[in-house]
Amino acid sequence: MQSSPPAPSSVPPVDTVDHAAATPDETQPHAALGLRDEEYARIRDILGRRPTEAELAMYSVMWSEHCSYKSSKVHLRRFGETTTEAMRARLLAGIGENAGVVDVGDGWAVTFKIESHNHPSYVEPHQGAATGVGGIVRDIMAMGARPVAVMDGLRVGPLDAPDTARVLPGVVSGVGFYGNCLGLPNIGGEVVFDPSYSGNPLVNALCVGVLRHEDLHLAFASGAGNKIVLFGARTGLDGIGGVSVLASETFAEGTGRKKLPSVQVGDPFAEKVLIECCLELFGAGLVVGIQDLGGAGLSCATSELASAGDGGMHVDLDTVPLRAADMTAAEILSSESQERMCAVVTPENVDAFMAVCRRWDVTATVIGEVTDGDRLQITHHGETVVDVPPRTVAHDGPVYERPYARPAWQDALQADSVAGRAVPSGPGELAGQIRALVASPALAPRTWVTEQYDRYVRGNTTAATPADAGVVRVDEAGGRGVAVSIDANARFCQLDPRAGAQLALAESVRNVASSGAVPVAVTDCLNFGSPEDPAVMWQFAEAVAGLADACAALGLPVTGGNVSFYNQTGTAAILPTPVVGVLGILEDVARAVPHGLGRPGDAVWLLGETRDELDGSTWAGVVHDHLGGRPPAVDLAAEARLAALMAGAAADGLLSGSHDLSDGGLAQALVEAALATGRGATVTLPPAPGLDPATVLFSETGARMLVTVAPGDEAELARRCVEAGQPAARLGDVGGDTLRIDGVADLPLAELRALGEATLPAVLG
Repeated sequence: MQSSPPAPSSVPPVDTVDHAAATPDETQPHAALGLRDEEYARIRDILGRRPTEAELAMYSVMWSEHCSYKSSKVHLRRFGETTTEAMRARLLAGIGENAGVVDVGDGWAVTFKIESHNHPSYVEPHQGAATGVGGIVRDIMAMGARPVAVMDGLRVGPLDAPDTARVLPGVVSGVGFYGNCLGLPNIGGEVVFDPSYSGNPLVNALCVGVLRHEDLHLAFASGAGNKIVLFGARTGLDGIGGVSVLASETFAEGTGRKKLPSVQVGDPFAEKVLIECCLELFGAGLVVGIQDLGGAGLSCATSELASAGDGGMHVDLDTVPLRAADMTAAEILSSESQERMCAVVTPENVDAFMAVCRRWDVTATVIGEVTDGDRLQITHHGETVVDVPPRTVAHDGPVYERPYARPAWQDALQADSVAGRAVPSGPGELAGQIRALVASPALAPRTWVTEQYDRYVRGNTTAATPADAGVVRVDEAGGRGVAVSIDANARFCQLDPRAGAQLALAESVRNVASSGAVPVAVTDCLNFGSPEDPAVMWQFAEAVAGLADACAALGLPVTGGNVSFYNQTGTAAILPTPVVGVLGILEDVARAVPHGLGRPGDAVWLLGETRDELDGSTWAGVVHDHLGGRPPAVDLAAEARLAALMAGAAADGLLSGSHDLSDGGLAQALVEAALATGRGATVTLPPAPGLDPATVLFSETGARMLVTVAPGDEAELARRCVEAGQPAARLGDVGGDTLRIDGVADLPLAELRALGEATLPAVLG
């Protein structure tokens, strides 16, 4: 009697290193995994054979644009080249680490970083945005810090576009859900509407963490015999290829699984427990090195830890806790399941480490150890499936000098100034345009968004949206704190990417300075189209050069950040969008300058000089549906002078309110400042020889600030302005329930509030 054949296994045979060496001609799907032919050939040269399926998975995710920065490295070096020793003086950790760490005084340090989760947030808005928050929070945790606040920069298509109604509510719910469940205040950010983001929204998430100097931890695996511990959530099939160009179907071939979810699924409650567990582990001194598992999962964590260490590493995938049956080595290594960390622990501390994890009900498993060799070796089902030099995976990927060229259309765009368009000729038209801007999607209050976020949980938030910068207390006993802002103006960048990036930095510096904080460090998230397009690559190169030079001029080190390419629909790229985050220090948050107009009877002053700079402005976009010309001139010396003046005035308690001038110019700054405090004002337009009232009201010249000061302190403010060479003009006085601009309009605050707050709910519900 003939026996029946065994049932076929759902898992294909393990592709071992020995098998790979014996089958050099076996066809592999490297192109489907995003690897170019020459990249695949280089991997074969490195290994001296074809890669195994698991090795191919590791190289493909780690050499992806997202993880390797292969198209941006040659330009990002500019940041290091322009950073002086004086700029590095405050840095405890910088570019190359999970997040930058800045000394903020009295033994305290703050770590902050911004990253993108753009493509996942289009595929599945809620989970894409939620796990974007979770990922940046773990970067902060990996530095040894307690996360204390988040911010988000969101950019979507036009407000009335059908896809915006799908994407924006989902993204906002994801950001709010994850951050609120973690108990982290959302202290600020942006929401921008523009047709270029239709089909390719931007979701940039920032996190701020606090630590003592001695609690700093870095990502490296050193000490032969030390154990590698994976702890947190189990590893599943979600998120495979989530941040790279991997096709999840490729990993599913032969397994009986059709399509794997490419967007990670987040569990903020698991992450909250993981935060507390990590902090106890750090406090007990049980961690040698640590790395979060985000993009590229275990492929990233193991190769980066080994590459940054002083030896090799052995990992056994059979010990990895899984939540799906029959996962292949490639799937385990590429999974981007959330809420996971990887630590290096000395053998004598393993039991204590595990005890802490058990106390927090966090799954923890020893999955390998540091070796005295120079290889990363990984086994699965008792067979070696990975044997690679770890640095070739983590740090020595391809580097491309992509061709770039100034696009042929740039000259025509810059020549097309808004100056030829009609400007309002009388008070009625001016008042109508002020109202139009207030009610426009470009400037309408973002209350519909921010009311879904908890801004004051934990009790250390002293300023949040709609304030220019979020302010958080770092030292609860002494009052020391930080101010943070994120900004970008893609319209300016489209007109001139070098100047536009510098203007983004200037606005973020100005927002931080508005609180009275001293700006000290920068993080960035650079969002662009395809690097294979020479025009996009030119925009990127110009923006990086401009930002690096401006940071050097202001003495602000770039501590790290993120590059996001391929943000486009078909051949239509998004507007170049370098988002710039700035961190500032406040010696005492109690002395931070409040946002808005001050007390009734206080004087309203404008600091800075107004020029004829309407090109690229919100006025040009809203009133004339126009984008062309040249952006406002960059005056970094004026920005530095203004920031120094604000810091000194805040420290001495001179100012009762402030608001920077940016989108919408003086008119919108007056409206927002009045609405922020519910107090009106009577003002006169400042002297501006040669400028018509519309230009004075709507110009977006930089280096300007609206401040209020008690009548008895006006002379001191004027004296300081003269001493600093700071242009300044008295506009009027705070009081009443109407914003009265002499000769222009009487605008009741109730009307302005109703106009603005109706815009988003009318479309989004």
